[in-house]
Amino acid sequence: MQLEGHSLSPGLLRRSSADLGVQLSDTQSTQLVAFANLLVKWNRVHNLTALDKPQDILSHHLLDSLSIVPELERCAEGRVLRILDVGSGGGLPGVPIAIALPAMHVTLIDRVQKKTAFLQQVCVELGLTNVEVTHARVEEYRAAPFDVITSRAFAALEEMVRVTSHLLAGRGCWLAMKGVYPTEEISALPSTVKLVRAVKLHVPLLGAERHLLVLRPS
Repeated sequence: MQLEGHSLSPGLLRRSSADLGVQLSDTQSTQLVAFANLLVKWNRVHNLTALDKPQDILSHHLLDSLSIVPELERCAEGRVLRILDVGSGGGLPGVPIAIALPAMHVTLIDRVQKKTAFLQQVCVELGLTNVEVTHARVEEYRAAPFDVITSRAFAALEEMVRVTSHLLAGRGCWLAMKGVYPTEEISALPSTVKLVRAVKLHVPLLGAERHLLVLRPS
């Protein structure tokens, strides 16, 4: 299977993911390529992403999303996590996480109806039984507490923690995906939130800085 007849194959994805420390089965890598195909197909009408070249979808979307899987496994310590992906948009990083970690329960939330319609279709076509899609503004959303809240290009750190604090479990954490190390955003965090660690990510085929910030209530 190839993305639009081009260069993104399950084998290439599996090899590149292994460089991140993420081991994908044949089924998982095939699901991820199918997800990329759906993203390209729906993007023609719904403008889900500015990227549509196979190599860019592989590096900027799939591998970038998968790069936080080792940290999620570290957070889990063998437990099943409830994960909330805030402002999921086209399903990034939530869908790749759900595919790579099928034992975890992942909720994808976005306030744009056309995006959640796409995510619902992804779940149906890929058979993702561990995913729930919610169309809502996160600040108005109410649910049982989540162990981990992820965000990717959603908002500045201060706003992200402010609008999601009511959804985080007492011993939970935020995993915020950023590009260049966001010194000013970190300094703007309230005293009720602490930076536990910052992980510099090395994403294969992506020639840009990536950082993952692990935050907890202080």
